[in-house]
Amino acid sequence: MAMKPAGGMKRNFVFKRAKKKRCKLCTAGKDTVDYKDVDFLRGFITERGKIIPRRVTGNCAKHQRTVTRTVKKSREAGVLPFTAE
Repeated sequence: MAMKPAGGMKRNFVFKRAKKKRCKLCTAGKDTVDYKDVDFLRGFITERGKIIPRRVTGNCAKHQRTVTRTVKKSREAGVLPFTAE
């Protein structure tokens, strides 16, 4: 026979809502990203060289496409590496 918790205690779990992520480019008022701006682009790639997805960065769809194109252009120009060593 299973024992019931004394006093009929219930467990109530409260989930906190995460703060809504904002697009860095929309808040800064930027429309374009320069492919030579390595410090800014490093915020959108992992240490392994992969582009971070939109759901993680909080970018809007328009600016995520812009960032992706710019990162790829920067890789072709030799400013950013394709992969980590």
